[in-house]
Amino acid sequence: MLPQTKVINGNFGKLYHEGEFMNNVTNIEANIEINYEEVLRSGTRHTGHKAMNFLGTGTIGAYTVTYEFIKKIGTIVNDDQGAFVTELLVRLEDPENDETSEFVRLKGVQFHNIPLANFEVGAIVEHELQFTFDGYEYM
Repeated sequence: MLPQTKVINGNFGKLYHEGEFMNNVTNIEANIEINYEEVLRSGTRHTGHKAMNFLGTGTIGAYTVTYEFIKKIGTIVNDDQGAFVTELLVRLEDPENDETSEFVRLKGVQFHNIPLANFEVGAIVEHELQFTFDGYEYM
């Protein structure tokens, strides 16, 4: 049985973009969804499945401190510029668990929304960014 001190603490998670620690990020989630085709097989009622492709998706939650990163995402609305495509490095390094020191590099990240305005009186302003990515690598 693992000691409770080995349970990973999310407080030590960090997101990096172009080598800079994005200290306003409150959470990140990245997943690979594997898409399967059903394969009907003779001699059985069981349906098989064949892996066909995958889709990397994710979400970043952050406090709104500046609009610099959002402006980079927003370049796609200009007819003379393409989509903002980048890489992100995610690191979760809990000092009580030495198994958490690896980086995950998300490749070909493209964002799906541009948060333009959002506030509520008496509340800290936050925003959420949905994205897809082409691949990943543990470093």
